[in-house]
Amino acid sequence: MARVRRPAVAGMFYPDDAERLAADVDAFVADARYDGPPPKAIVVPHAGYLYSGPIAGSGYAAVRPLASTITRVVLLGPSHRVPLEGVAVPSVDAFLTPLGPVEIDADARDVALACDGVVVDDLPHAGEHSLEVHLPFLQRELGNAASGADAAASHPVGSGSRAAFRVLPLVVGHASPSTVAAVLDALWGGPETLIVVSSDLSHYEPYASARAHDEHTAQAIVAGDVDAIDPYDACGAYPVRGLLTAAARHDLVVALLDLRNSGDTAGDRNRVVGYGAFALAPR
Repeated sequence: MARVRRPAVAGMFYPDDAERLAADVDAFVADARYDGPPPKAIVVPHAGYLYSGPIAGSGYAAVRPLASTITRVVLLGPSHRVPLEGVAVPSVDAFLTPLGPVEIDADARDVALACDGVVVDDLPHAGEHSLEVHLPFLQRELGNAASGADAAASHPVGSGSRAAFRVLPLVVGHASPSTVAAVLDALWGGPETLIVVSSDLSHYEPYASARAHDEHTAQAIVAGDVDAIDPYDACGAYPVRGLLTAAARHDLVVALLDLRNSGDTAGDRNRVVGYGAFALAPR
């Protein structure tokens, strides 16, 4: 019997109806344009789709041309609800969304567990939204999305209908850039592997202050300035810093694709949350 992590924030951060969810994701990506080189990695935000969906769409537009190539996604995000030292992988066989299940890459999990600081722990994954909100984007862009009201029943885990891709979800707690980079190096692979890092930027500043803060953070990310990024700048600072450390070793160039905040997309401008989308591609 397959063990499945069920959605924790469907109906809150994104629609729990499969058809509406697919339509929303498709619209976010369709509204974006990308003409750069195929990325090895992207950094994308993880708030409710009403707020950050358009910015996430800018990142996933870069992924769409790779749909026939990618078979494994390494997905990293911060731990919002559970104190965590190091990196946690789940024990389950699949993560479920309203679009159906996404199988966990068990081989990749074994590789990650051979790295220092990586443990099996389902608790940080149980209620974590920073990874979950990206799965529908990946399902739509990489061709592993069911249609109709009961997507999960249409594509049960182990049914013989092999997913277009498998995922290794990594919740990153307090971890050094070198720890996270070592995990990414072990999982780097070739063109079949996409790395996705989930992070929002500034939190609850007035609009003008947030714009200035996020522009500074975006400049640091593009420059690969690991020491200039901390959790005050980006809630996913630990996975972002690890990715930038690995990217420098693999000679990737970072490009800013989109930089907005909740005052641009929805909500008032008195207390906004910042969002950025970045693509990392070979030089």
